[in-house]
Amino acid sequence: MVESSSNEDMLRQRNEELERELKQSHEREEKVRQELEIALERLRVAEDAEERLCSQLGDLEAEAVDQAHTYRAHIVSLMHQLAAAQKLLQDAEIDFVVDYESMTE
Repeated sequence: MVESSSNEDMLRQRNEELERELKQSHEREEKVRQELEIALERLRVAEDAEERLCSQLGDLEAEAVDQAHTYRAHIVSLMHQLAAAQKLLQDAEIDFVVDYESMTE
């Protein structure tokens, strides 16, 4: 009977030990689950931020292309104005030379 009681005590102690280990295991599992949820939330926030940044970058690229086209059109317009002004100066110079020659005769 003493041996049976001793076995029961050992089994009871082992059972209590296993229950403590199981409880600790559940606590660790819950902690890991919470950490995973936090990591997933951070990932979601990072993905949302990446989407916003990509969208903003696309908008900025489109704006830069538009500004480049506007700038190029302005440069072309200035080139045409400069060419017209140079032609006027050349025509005026020819007229001046012709008028000067007729005055010296």
